Amino acid sequence: MKNIILTTLALSLTISTFGWGQTGHRVIGKIAENHLTAKAKKGLQKIMGHESLAEASTWMDEIRSDEKYNYAKTWHYVTVPEGKDYATAEHEEKGDIYEAIGRMTALLKSDTATKIQKVEAVRMLTHLVGDIHQPLHVGNGQDRGGNNVKIKWFFDDSNLHRIWDSGIIDEKKMSYSEIAEIVDHPVDANKDVLRSTDLDLWVKEAVELRPQIYAIGEKEYLSYEYMHENWGTVKTQLYKSGLRLAELLNDIYG
Repeated sequence: MKNIILTTLALSLTISTFGWGQTGHRVIGKIAENHLTAKAKKGLQKIMGHESLAEASTWMDEIRSDEKYNYAKTWHYVTVPEGKDYATAEHEEKGDIYEAIGRMTALLKSDTATKIQKVEAVRMLTHLVGDIHQPLHVGNGQDRGGNNVKIKWFFDDSNLHRIWDSGIIDEKKMSYSEIAEIVDHPVDANKDVLRSTDLDLWVKEAVELRPQIYAIGEKEYLSYEYMHENWGTVKTQLYKSGLRLAELLNDIYG
């Protein structure tokens, strides 16, 4: 009985930090594939074979229960308190999402890394670029990225982090390919900003979105109104993430 309780607790803590959920991550992978150069597609196929970025995008969540990858548990997020930026915030001793994206990018550019290392680096990079564009993966250091903000979502027990990971997207009742088709269109924004690979900008954007995300007042549950108010932001973040992942990969294989 004790083991069952401990296992359940461990699962709840793990699930609560998933980024975008499987649908959102696959949307990002699909959008990235749409914007790869021919050279990047060829370079990726040489490493990944027939494994698409959409398939690769969820791997980093799927291996969380494998102790071999315990070193990467802190790579899914970064903590940047209000009034701080990445440079002035305290960092995780075992690395964070900002540092891990840089590490995976460098590994893929390496001439000495093995094929297995590069396969895992593509999977990790695809996932982490997605995670950092889910604004609550840039946490404020006070509530575990919104996990401690308990609130009902369409009357079911949830929390603010989970709503942004998967609640809003899943409530659309669409496949990842359908959402990718809807999202993958130019938005009214500076093209250089949209395609920027500046991680400090990515972090800054997430921090600036937090007031909007936390604007729930004293509500006991959220549903259509909150989804309507934030669906545009979700779409933009998915689109930016796909474009920026493609930019990174085009540079690596360009």
